[in-house]
Amino acid sequence: MPTTIFLAGASGAIGRRLAPMLVERGWLVFGTTRKADRMKAMQDAGVEPLLVDVFDRDLLVKIMRDLSPDVVMHQLTDLPYALESSQMAAALVRNARIREEGTRNLVAAATAAGCKRIIAQSLGFIYDEGTKPHPESDPLLPDAHPAYGPTAAAVRSLEGQVLAAVGTGIVLRYGLFYGPGTGFDQSIAPGSVHIDAAARAAVLAVTAGRTGTYNIAEDDGQVTIAKAVRDLGWDPGWRP
Repeated sequence: MPTTIFLAGASGAIGRRLAPMLVERGWLVFGTTRKADRMKAMQDAGVEPLLVDVFDRDLLVKIMRDLSPDVVMHQLTDLPYALESSQMAAALVRNARIREEGTRNLVAAATAAGCKRIIAQSLGFIYDEGTKPHPESDPLLPDAHPAYGPTAAAVRSLEGQVLAAVGTGIVLRYGLFYGPGTGFDQSIAPGSVHIDAAARAAVLAVTAGRTGTYNIAEDDGQVTIAKAVRDLGWDPGWRP
């Protein structure tokens, strides 16, 4: 039987790059979206589409129990294209809810289904002040930081839930995305990451890595990526 993957956020910016990579491995991928008009494109990519909202806990539990996935991937965000500044304040609030309540629902459904590996998207650019490059052990920004609103607290919630889940919980601390579908052609700040390289890290985490956090960004002095290179076999320069 092929490995079965439940990909939450399959129609998002990273999900659209990640899903075909998973399918190419011969894995059976069930992908979620809240938008019915995206289901056809998901099918064309070889994904079995599921129309479900992460905040519908009961439906998530039912679906996941029926599918009994080997791996659950949390790649959900709700951000404006190219991080449009006029929309970011509202987006930070929406994303905080996804990271707290949405993660809680995904972890509960995965646990109910007996899933033993959860891989979740987090952030690698909200480390607190200190010596760089930041290892994964460095503290994150304090809660309610003026530049990030509720983000730091929500990230702590997401990471804590995933790391405490039954089995293997892997948190990928992504840098700022650039590349296809992001609105940015090139790196936009230190610690950025090409979206295809970020997706590649998630693919590798299906079969590699232990419970813990992993910085997934370019090796430019902002964060240290030695752990991801060693444990996942990840290369920030990877492109399809």
